[in-house]
Amino acid sequence: MLIVQVCVGSSCHLKGSAEIVELLQKAVEEHHIEDEVTLAGSFCIGKCNRVGVTIQVEDDVHVGITRDNFREFFNKNILNVIQAERK
Repeated sequence: MLIVQVCVGSSCHLKGSAEIVELLQKAVEEHHIEDEVTLAGSFCIGKCNRVGVTIQVEDDVHVGITRDNFREFFNKNILNVIQAERK
């Protein structure tokens, strides 16, 4: 089970964390990986960035996630990891 935490602290909230959560939910459903990913909210992960939202995937922290770079982030850090775990 891959644990994905989205920062919903005040800074990330203002930068669109609600939209990123929605994009994550849709992408997980689209790829039918609901049983392999746990989505959670987290108050301040401590890596605030000037642009975008902070997301922690397991122990790896990713900053600056926006609508524009979401698909690349998802494919590389969630979908590829899930596919590698299946092998």
